Amino acid sequence: MTDIVLLERRGRTAHLILNRPEKLNSLNVALFEALDAHVKEIAADPSRVAAVVLRGAGKCFSAGHDLSDIAAGEKPPEPNYQSKVIERISRLPLPVVTAVHGHCFTGALELALSGDLILAAENARFADTHAKWALTPIWGLSQRLPRRVGTSKAREMMYTCRTYSGRAAEAMGLVNACFPDDEFETGIESWVDEIASNSSFSHAANKRLLDSTDGLPLPAGLAHEVFRSEGKGPDMADRIAAFASRKKS
Repeated sequence: MTDIVLLERRGRTAHLILNRPEKLNSLNVALFEALDAHVKEIAADPSRVAAVVLRGAGKCFSAGHDLSDIAAGEKPPEPNYQSKVIERISRLPLPVVTAVHGHCFTGALELALSGDLILAAENARFADTHAKWALTPIWGLSQRLPRRVGTSKAREMMYTCRTYSGRAAEAMGLVNACFPDDEFETGIESWVDEIASNSSFSHAANKRLLDSTDGLPLPAGLAHEVFRSEGKGPDMADRIAAFASRKKS
């Protein structure tokens, strides 16, 4: 089952690869079960990796929710299962980078939004087409999309069902960076290496800080930061010593 999603460890980065290329990585229950198993494996020992990259095999990230699965009557192992898996990805205590090439439509966009950062190739195509099929989001899009692009742009995407290129997604703030297609792999590697070079303690603490204060009024958020900060990490002294040593040489 887990072959539907591959877990590849590349140095200190874990790549979660949607692996239904013959179906354009469309999302069905079996794929979510495989993804969930890998996410739980990472969560059991997050110290083994510095970052997670969520991506798709073959021609695209994912064409979206498998409509044939919907028509056949999905049988997830528990209610709201897919949204729970997406939430588990978003709550991993380390940076999650979604790497999108080709299609990223509707349910796939909801999955992509679980990433802390989204990187795109120029050939990426983003759309929310729930309204085209008389559906509404249940995997988090109505909450995560406006937080990333603003309410007005989210309404535009949801109401029009338009498709947006990688560059257009970058311009609206949906993705953090867009690369020429032939530089996509090196672009992902460069960003992930830069993230991994910094403290995993700080990444986890900062992520908890951002998640815990999301939506709070400024005074409450500031108080949370001041009084609930996790302080110094176990690698602080070594990092400062290494910096001082480089300055002397």
